[in-house]
Amino acid sequence: MSEFDVAIVGAGPAGSTAAIALHESGLRVALIDKAVFPRDKTCGDALSPDVVNQLGMLPLDTAQLFDQMDEKIWCKAVRFVSPDYSKADVSLNNTGLLGYVSPRLDFDAFMFNQAIQSDCVTAFLGESVKKIVHEENRINIELENGENISASIVLGADGAHSVVARSLSDERPDKNHHCAGLRQYYENVTGFSDDNAVELHFYNELLPGYFWVFPLPGNRANVGLGMLSSVVAKRKPNLKKLLKEIIETHPNVKDRFAHAKPLEEIKGFGLPLGSKKRKLSGNRYLLLGDAASLINPLSGEGIGNAIRSGRVAADHVIEAFIQQSFDAKFNKAYDNEIYRRMWGELRLNYWVQRIMRNERLCNFIVKRAISNSFIQELIMSGFSASSLKSRIFGDGKIKQ
Repeated sequence: MSEFDVAIVGAGPAGSTAAIALHESGLRVALIDKAVFPRDKTCGDALSPDVVNQLGMLPLDTAQLFDQMDEKIWCKAVRFVSPDYSKADVSLNNTGLLGYVSPRLDFDAFMFNQAIQSDCVTAFLGESVKKIVHEENRINIELENGENISASIVLGADGAHSVVARSLSDERPDKNHHCAGLRQYYENVTGFSDDNAVELHFYNELLPGYFWVFPLPGNRANVGLGMLSSVVAKRKPNLKKLLKEIIETHPNVKDRFAHAKPLEEIKGFGLPLGSKKRKLSGNRYLLLGDAASLINPLSGEGIGNAIRSGRVAADHVIEAFIQQSFDAKFNKAYDNEIYRRMWGELRLNYWVQRIMRNERLCNFIVKRAISNSFIQELIMSGFSASSLKSRIFGDGKIKQ
């Protein structure tokens, strides 16, 4: 039995952030992941300005080292395309915000490598969690290789199908607050804007979801679509066939793929959306990132909130050890702090998502966004810490 103070299950952005933020805590941290890094993670790969904002709050020179990372492309705008093909480009040039696209293969490896710089962190990679057992004063984690890890508190940062959530929480996925996504990498996609805009195409057959085309380094692109799981259950579309049809036949994009080549088979993934409050903690456990269903319900972006939840969790854990309190009542403060910082934004973006389900309203919003700064900020609220959020939710400090 290996004994630690904290066990973090999942070494993606949420789990690695928690480990990074615990760097100077003096606590012994086990960082557990079933994969060995670098590893791919099916995702849109967009790093919103909020991600850059969050990295700047982490120790170990995380932001400075991210600036030096080559495996990313600077995206200076977001392009919204409505069902009637109206187009609105919202520039980041004059906002002071920085957005990137970086393959999760590279970004997650960067975050993991930051996490293991700390002497207090011990990594356990390449073994799935077989069993999690709650005992009176500890949580015991059994790995598939038979190794046992014991900790005073467990952080579940292990994604949409969290074994920590399944083992210790009674929360279950809700298809009304869940999105199905597909991704496929391409090369030689043409027609990107000079400012490398990430593109969101709100086509009728996907509303309130969208088709995306994001530029990547090396003449590559991340291409995919997302659709609410409740809509999938009702319409029963073949999403892989639908993605292929959009790429090959849709009049708005087919010419851009005329000489493009897929680099992989289509991959699917699930996105638990933060449009509904959930129980995020209990006796000796906290849920982070996708495991806590903190994905933005409008944009599908989850990395910024994953990193933020890792920071909040680390602060809470440090206080838990000071107070020597790990029970559900004490850990409720973690839920309260997460939603204090995030619920206003999540609720706003859920409201915008519901508006975007209507074709006429979607067309109207995108057309107005061409010249209306408030509408631009409204639809951009799913992608950045915008001034609109500050006006609605306070001076911006609440979102830290």
